[in-house]
Amino acid sequence: MNNKTKTRKVYLDYNATTPIHPEVKKTIIEAMEFYGNPSSLHEPGRKVRGMIEEARGKVAAFINATPEEIIFVGSGSEANNTVINLSSCPACGTCEASGCKTDKKIITSTIEHPCVLEAAACQKERGIRVSYVGVDKFGKIKIDEYQKLLKEKTALVSIMMANNEIGTIQDIKKLCQMAHEQGALFHTDAVQAVGKLEVDVKELEADYLSFSAHKIYGPKGVGALYIRKGAAFCPFIRGGHQEKGRRAGTENSLGIIAFGKAVEMRKKEMAAEFKRLSALKSLLKAGIEKNIPDIQFNGHPQDSLAGTVNVSFSGAEGETILLYLDMGGIAVSTGSACASGSLDPSHVLMATGVPAERCHGSIRMSMGRDTTDKDIDYVVEKLTKVIKRVREISSVSIGVNHG
Repeated sequence: MNNKTKTRKVYLDYNATTPIHPEVKKTIIEAMEFYGNPSSLHEPGRKVRGMIEEARGKVAAFINATPEEIIFVGSGSEANNTVINLSSCPACGTCEASGCKTDKKIITSTIEHPCVLEAAACQKERGIRVSYVGVDKFGKIKIDEYQKLLKEKTALVSIMMANNEIGTIQDIKKLCQMAHEQGALFHTDAVQAVGKLEVDVKELEADYLSFSAHKIYGPKGVGALYIRKGAAFCPFIRGGHQEKGRRAGTENSLGIIAFGKAVEMRKKEMAAEFKRLSALKSLLKAGIEKNIPDIQFNGHPQDSLAGTVNVSFSGAEGETILLYLDMGGIAVSTGSACASGSLDPSHVLMATGVPAERCHGSIRMSMGRDTTDKDIDYVVEKLTKVIKRVREISSVSIGVNHG
């Protein structure tokens, strides 16, 4: 007889990706029966085309856009790169549209996702000027600094709506209005926001907005880019007439159809989930504060995603914490999944002024639709033991007492 206790499994990495919603899974299985190429004129092709356009309508309505303003892409990263690439494209008209014909410039923030920062760095190598606006200790854009940068002729601004590491939410409407007042076009990476917050592109007045299916219980490999009607645009991927000539390549039919179902389910469940996750977040933070000394929560205390908790532990190393928790059946992150192979401290935490040592001792816990009160109790119990053990090991090696 096996008397071993089964390890509880707790997934707290929803910001990296979400499990596929059961209803979305059903939709994918049903859609597998329809194999036609949506560009074909025969009946099998027309059937799939109709399903794609139905999904486009659902995705557009979810952010109060029109179907014509949505193009489907391979990921949020592709959507972001597509917009950033406009700044160096001689044919797209971005600089002409922004009144910046001779002095091309991009403004972005110091806490953007790596796909935006690296795309901007690439544009800099092509001769585009790039300015980075800083953030305060909570991860909020420094408005005075932003205003000053905008006074220099700018073609495009790209600032994320909600940060993937610390959860801080920006006032995108205000930032967008400020950019427009100076003649700049505005893009927001809303990958972490759509499906967690109410997003209305008409209210925001953004020119471009990126989001992705796998962050809202849909499949990986499909994202969407909102392009305001009349906004300058040039294809990033060329070679075909798909997406009305705006993104070449045979559409990921299954992914797009599933994306439509995912936003349909988000519309039904998002409000209730927000309240539940807010309560779980309070429970998790209270448990950590009560049981573990010498900690620091990162991100804005109010303007933050309901399911995201980022915390630094003095005298403990993030990767070590992650591995110990993983052995206990708990999945967390040390930051962005896209940067998990890097040993450098989090650029987001560094930008908020967190010392390098504390950056290295930080983990991100992000909750979702399957997270329960019992999961949080289990995590607090295990995390308390893990931090104590890691600090004891650290104290022996460097002679520090963490109480």
